[in-house]
Amino acid sequence: MTSSSPRRPSPLAPEIADRLKRSADGLLPAIAQQYDTGEVLMLGWMDDEALHRTLTTGRCTYWSRSRREYWVKGDTSGHFQWVKSVALDCDADTVLVKVDQVGAACHTGARTCFDADVLLDAGTDSTDSGAPGTDQ
Repeated sequence: MTSSSPRRPSPLAPEIADRLKRSADGLLPAIAQQYDTGEVLMLGWMDDEALHRTLTTGRCTYWSRSRREYWVKGDTSGHFQWVKSVALDCDADTVLVKVDQVGAACHTGARTCFDADVLLDAGTDSTDSGAPGTDQ
């Protein structure tokens, strides 16, 4: 099963579409971040159509690689992402969407997708972590 999004002419303005560096599937990773706290909420995927919808509706639209369809965050869960700003990274291969998140961002019901499996937290006491270079 392929994860590629539908191929069609880009609905984006040419000055945006021409800059994007998409994957072979025509997708860009899109990071959702809480606009006022900087909290990283989730990673989704956008093609040109999803990015266009996000820019024009003020709500995050993603491409589901597993379901092969567009989804608007909050339509089924009620956990909306209201768009505050959208930016490309320096390589134009990743989108940062700053949002006002209502409810959980993660499909598991957690506020963020990045709080359940922390691999390293430099803010903790390394003597308690078993980190390399410690006495444990």
